[in-house]
Amino acid sequence: MSLLVDIEKRLGNFMLRSKFEASSGTMALLGASGCGKSVTLRCIAGIMTPDSGRIVLDGETLFDSEKHIDLTPQQRRVGYLFQQYALFPNMTVAQNIQCGIRTGSRAEKQTQAAAQIRRFRLEGLEKKYPVQLSGGQQRRVALARILASELRVILLDEPFSALDTFLKWNLELELADLLADFPGPILWVSHDLGECYRNCKTVCVMENGRSGAVTDMQALVLHPATQDAARLAGCRNFLPAHRCAEGVQLDGRALTLPLQAETEQVTIAVPDSAVTLHTGPYSAVVSRVIRDLEASIVLLRPEHQNTPLLRTALPKNAPAEPGQTIRLDLRPEACLCYPSEQARAAAFK
Repeated sequence: MSLLVDIEKRLGNFMLRSKFEASSGTMALLGASGCGKSVTLRCIAGIMTPDSGRIVLDGETLFDSEKHIDLTPQQRRVGYLFQQYALFPNMTVAQNIQCGIRTGSRAEKQTQAAAQIRRFRLEGLEKKYPVQLSGGQQRRVALARILASELRVILLDEPFSALDTFLKWNLELELADLLADFPGPILWVSHDLGECYRNCKTVCVMENGRSGAVTDMQALVLHPATQDAARLAGCRNFLPAHRCAEGVQLDGRALTLPLQAETEQVTIAVPDSAVTLHTGPYSAVVSRVIRDLEASIVLLRPEHQNTPLLRTALPKNAPAEPGQTIRLDLRPEACLCYPSEQARAAAFK
């Protein structure tokens, strides 16, 4: 089963251009807040109408602006887990779950709802109302209602937002087990790379309303195609540079890397793993040391130069103090070269 999305939607000054194809299994829509992930889900579910384009699920057209096709949310058989759960406040847990069951007699719906209650460990909560439930319990009820339906696609919009770490971990394990046998596409919207990496096979990165190519999750981590993708993949250093005969030279630094530049002005993404300390031809001053739970985050500034700080991570108790001069080197094979923001903006015009 496959889901084809090729749509455009304008909301004020924001323009969504979402184009991708998802097959059976879990695919992440990964991007910063406000990039269009949730709008894309709403259009697929039929809650929001695109301005143009088409949405096709396993050969059936759900939306086509040229052919004037726009199936209702009920006709699409799409399960949508909202960030705010969207439970009916005047209905009990059992009644909320029964609302998701489309076929069968009243007795059959009650039987199916009871099975979902056991499946999601909601026994004893059947007669309670949403206001009487914790956030984690409300989320389990919402998931039970979705999976009680005869669905073809599941849309998960930030499924673990606003949950504490312990509850999130347990719900993540539960959800992975519950979705393992689902035969259709599952779209998992998040801005959390670790969450997506653990639960999704493929990923589509969204930037400023535009969707990128669908890639393997491992490829995103190792070889992010864009600067925004590198940021989402965990890189924190983005240094301005310019093309030179030897490759690229970092602006304001006597540091040259043998990287291929497509434009005159570029941005170099430098992961923590690319920075080697205590050895190398360059020197820097430790500007700040942040002792985190599992590592020491060290911010470095080249001597006598007013340039952006370089971030790297060291073992938690590694010796590093502000004001200390330290030798460093950059491993070019771990660095990535992208067109500068100005070059990217010119390309979009």
